[in-house]
This record gives sequence, C-alpha cells and structure tokens, in this order.
Amino acid sequence: MVIGSIYIYIFMNYILIGRRVSRGMIPLLALHTFSEYYRSERKPPVTAALIAANTLIYLRPSFLDPLIPPIDQVWFNPHLIFKNKDLRRFFLSAFYHIGEPHLVYNMLSLLWKGFQLETAMGSFPFASMVASLLALSQGITLILSKSLLIFFDYERAYYNEYAVGFSGVLFALKVVLNSQSDNYTYVHGVIVPSQYAAWAELLLIQMFVPGVSFIGHLGGILAGLLYMKLRGTYSGSDPLNFLIRGVGGVLSWPFNFLRRVFPFRRGRITGRGTVGGNRRGRSAESGLWRCDACTYDNSGLLSVCEMCGTNRTSSFQWNSDSDGLPLDELRRRRVDRFGNLGR
Repeated sequence: MVIGSIYIYIFMNYILIGRRVSRGMIPLLALHTFSEYYRSERKPPVTAALIAANTLIYLRPSFLDPLIPPIDQVWFNPHLIFKNKDLRRFFLSAFYHIGEPHLVYNMLSLLWKGFQLETAMGSFPFASMVASLLALSQGITLILSKSLLIFFDYERAYYNEYAVGFSGVLFALKVVLNSQSDNYTYVHGVIVPSQYAAWAELLLIQMFVPGVSFIGHLGGILAGLLYMKLRGTYSGSDPLNFLIRGVGGVLSWPFNFLRRVFPFRRGRITGRGTVGGNRRGRSAESGLWRCDACTYDNSGLLSVCEMCGTNRTSSFQWNSDSDGLPLDELRRRRVDRFGNLGR
C-alpha cells in the first residue's frame, strides 16, 4: 500500500503540476514498479525509497523547490569539486537525470538489482552498501579524473566533464550481484559470463550510446570490486550499517513504546478458543479457562474441555487410562478422539 501511494502521488503530481512534458515513460515506470511490488511477497523498502527519490527529484514539484537545488548546481564536475570542495555536487549529482529515458532506464535497472540484493541481504545492510558504493564510485571517478589530468593532461576529456545520474552506483551493484555467480547472462543481446557482465555493458554502452560518462561507469565498476575486496578482508561489523540501524532504532522507538504500552498478541484460532500462548495471564483476563491436558482455552461457561473432555476442576495427572503413555501422545489421542466425535 505504501509503494502504491507513493507512485499514485508521483503520477498525479506529474499529470497535474509536473513541469516536464511526458513521453509516457514515467507512468509506465510507476505501473511496472507497482506491479512488481504487488506480486512479490517481500517488498524492499529501501529500493522503493531510492526509486521514489530519484523520480521526485526529476519531476521537481513546486513544494520541493526550497529543498532541491537545480541541476546546474549539482553537476558532477571534478574541476569544480576540487576547486570549491563542493560536497553537494559530489553526493547529489547521482540522484539527478537529464531526461526521461535516462531516468527510466536507470530506475528499471535499480528495481531489478535492488529486489534481488535487498531481499537477500536485508534492508539495513543494503542501505549501508548503497551508501558505501555511492561514496566509493564518486570518489574513484574523482581520483581517476585528477590522475588523467596529472599524468596525461586529459583536462577537456574528463576533468571538466559534466555528468549526473545513478549509473555509477548501478554498475557497482551489478558487480556485487554477479560477483559469486558462475552462470552466463545476456548483456544487450550478447551472452557473457555473469562476473564480466559489468565490463561488457561498459564497452557496449560506450560504443552505441553517445554522450555517456565512460569514466563515471568505470568508477562504479571499480567501486564494486573495491567494496567486495574490503568486505572479504574485513570480518568486523559494518560501521555504516551499525549507524543506519541506530538511526532506524531511534525512528522506530515511538512505535515500539506504544506496542509495549498497548500489547496485542494474536494466538492461533481454533473453533471458539485458542491453543498455546501465555498459560495463565490471557485466559484469566478474557474470562476463559485453560485445559491442563491439551492447553485449549475454553469458555468460562463450560465445565468440561471442549477439545479433549477433561474436567475443568480436575488437574491433569497420570492415571490408569494413560497406560504409561507420554503426555504429548495422550493429548494427541484425546484431540483425535474429539475430532472423530465431530464427524
């Protein structure tokens, strides 16, 4: 329901107060994303939040104007980042896109990779990994640009290049996703080993898609490789993951407090009573009494257990009818007998 509400809002905002002319791709993205979440048993919230954030930043609704800087102020430009120590360009440029096809292609890729990784890792570790890959990919791209300027004097080609988009993080996610795979996969119609899919996509996109940032995509691949290397050599807990869990714990504290103040526990319902759970507290509060033989909660108006026929006043003990049977076996036989009587 949450992901549906997010994309219904995005769609209505796009139609009513959007500032861009749609080619119909963003509504299709919303429909596809909602369909995937509706069919899936597990619905990754971090992936949904990333897709929604990128889409909202592209649409730029008027009420977000004070919070979202224009794209001219966040282009990833190594020269300006080094010159002004501009961390806003360093981090925010990944969430901006220059056109609807650019946004939709990246978000569909994020949907596919995020579903697999977040459901396998969990939301907090996945959020920690995305944040780490974002910093690593942007940092490596920055270092590569500066190195090419120093050693090869490639100033115009890379050091003064302007780029935006989530592609660097997506290339890093592809490396992580395929790092342990021995299978083969299709990359734009070409069959390649999954471990080299990111490299193949890097070359194919550079050959057939003009204007893409080669060094940005390369930085993403190197970031994924570096992340896997660091995770393989570091056996301790991820500090960023610990920080994210701490923030999540703080945000969820009011809900946990209310749940402790107003406890609600749902037992297994069988007929008009329940089986299992707290042996005394809940039964006494609700006017029920619990059978000592089969643990069934009976109505206070009954003097005999509705499930197994044991008297309410008699405490369950071993007797001659049990023939030395274990307690669990005796309970099972009484339950079976009650079921046969009801047929």
